[in-house]
Amino acid sequence: MAASNPLAHASSIGGQTLVTPPGRDNLLFVVESLLAPLLLVISLWGIALYEEGELSPPYLILAVIAFSLAFPGSSRLGKPLWRVFSETALCWGWIAVLLLFLGFATGYIKQFSVQAIVAWLWVAPASVFAGHLVLRLTAPWVLNLQGSPQRAIVVGKNGQGLELARRIRDTPFSQIELSGFFDDRDENRLCLSGQFPLLGTLPTLSAYVKECRVQLIYLSLPMASQPRILHVLDELKDTTASIYFVPDMFITDLVQGRTNTVCGVPVISVCETPFTGMNGFVKRSSDIVISALILMLMSPLLLSIAVAIKLTSPGPVIFKQRRYGLDGSEILVYKFRSMTVCDDGNTIAQATRGDRRITRLGAFLRKTSLDELPQFFNVLQGRMSIVGPRPHAVAHNELYRKLIKGYMIRHKVKPGITGWAQVSGYRGETETLDKMQARIDHDLDYLRNWSLGLDIHIILKTVAIVFKDQAAY
Repeated sequence: MAASNPLAHASSIGGQTLVTPPGRDNLLFVVESLLAPLLLVISLWGIALYEEGELSPPYLILAVIAFSLAFPGSSRLGKPLWRVFSETALCWGWIAVLLLFLGFATGYIKQFSVQAIVAWLWVAPASVFAGHLVLRLTAPWVLNLQGSPQRAIVVGKNGQGLELARRIRDTPFSQIELSGFFDDRDENRLCLSGQFPLLGTLPTLSAYVKECRVQLIYLSLPMASQPRILHVLDELKDTTASIYFVPDMFITDLVQGRTNTVCGVPVISVCETPFTGMNGFVKRSSDIVISALILMLMSPLLLSIAVAIKLTSPGPVIFKQRRYGLDGSEILVYKFRSMTVCDDGNTIAQATRGDRRITRLGAFLRKTSLDELPQFFNVLQGRMSIVGPRPHAVAHNELYRKLIKGYMIRHKVKPGITGWAQVSGYRGETETLDKMQARIDHDLDYLRNWSLGLDIHIILKTVAIVFKDQAAY
């Protein structure tokens, strides 16, 4: 099945120096965004239960309004306590004044007891301030939930690069571990700083990134270095590192390009995963809920298929194959065995039409995509997503990463059971390089334009075509 349009864009679907806050991708940023709004709601509900003995509709409505006015909460972890206290009082002050004004203007304030109103006026800010104190104590534990610090390097040892390095060093809870700098210039032309070592020159950058598994690269090169920047970007396309420009910059062909701040320094992402911050939470939550529901509903079918495979051909029921997952790390992907062999070596032949290795039951399972059902367990494990670039065998990855520029960028996200390329006609065998190139183009298009609506569109389209698509075998 060939697509009429080689790339139908996914975007068409639906005085005192204060320590700067961590970036928006930091888990603490999400916690702080929710902290104040939630504490306002919790304190209101606690007072309502104490004064009224129940949560009546007026208190529920007021809680929604208060949450909306306070969200998102400000980041205050790096500020002195007196500043946290004054900002909390000021923020609550204008929210309280606005709520009181609306209450008197509409007469709705009569729905609340005077004691409850007075109590909430002082309990709410006290709760928020106490919550910030607790967060300061528990911040290291919260960061442990996010995982190990990310290893970073800066390309360009100039003034702006050193300023970024200092901010990273001086910002608590940044979850960034700066290894050093890369620069081609002679040492006598560099902004010297013994605290930040020079790791090498630009020709050695790509090899260092792959060998040391660098996750974050900050390009601090002037606009006049456009050819050098383009060459660096081209070399880094065979890595899975997230790349950012530190202005002054020249950018081209962005993947999830957006502005951000790193320890107070503005940067622009060149190649980034769409699943950062709240997007990552939404993506993972939807994966868990949908995959768990599907496995529960499909459990009789899963058992029936397993028994049928065992009775019709010798070998294991589940076929495990090494694939590349998030950031290019190897994962084991589960499928119902549909062939008489379980190849997982350095050379793997793709299945072709009339392939004698495919069993009779396997042909049916592959045609209807029922062989993919065990991958919902991969989703629950966190190795895969329901929607994302389809995982290729490790042997195929090593082949195509040498032939197609930007191939490894698809590994900025978890592989999926279905994907934008598959519902656009690029499912099954890719016997030519052009077909694989088209599949990769669709994968990158998905990364650039991801939204929850696009995921839902892909899932619904997958269900609609899975029983009539003849391209997979």
